[in-house]
Amino acid sequence: MTTILAPKILLAVAGGGALGAMARYVTMSLMGHFAGAAFPWGTLFVNVTGSFLMGALVEFGVTRWAMTPETRAFLVVGVLGGFTTFSTFTLDIVTLMERHVSFGAFLYVLLSVTLGLAAFFAALVVVRFLWPAPGVS
Repeated sequence: MTTILAPKILLAVAGGGALGAMARYVTMSLMGHFAGAAFPWGTLFVNVTGSFLMGALVEFGVTRWAMTPETRAFLVVGVLGGFTTFSTFTLDIVTLMERHVSFGAFLYVLLSVTLGLAAFFAALVVVRFLWPAPGVS
C-alpha cells in the first residue's frame, strides 16, 4: 500500500481535519458575534491566520523540523485544511455580490489574497528570525 493511502496517514488527516473544522466553526462564530455578519470577517480571519500558520509550518518543516509523514498530514492537510476554506471564501464573495455590495466583494478578494500572501511570507520571516536554520548565522 502506498504511503498516501496508509491507514496512519488517513487517520492523521481525518483527526486533524476534525480539529481544524471545529476551530474554524468556533472562530468564525465568535468573529460573527463580535464583528457582525455584514462582512465575512470570520472567513477572512481564518484564511489569513491559516496562511500565516501554513508559512510557519512549511518553514519549520523544510529547515528545522523533520516532520514525519503522519505529522505533516495531521497539521498541514488535516488541521490547516479543515481550518481554512476556499469554498466559504467563494460563497462569501457571491453573497456580497448578490446583496449588491460589489465594492465589498472586491475589497474582500483583495484583502484575502493580499493579507493571506503577506501572512505566509511574514511567517517565513518570523520563523527564520526566531529559529535560524542550523549553520545559518
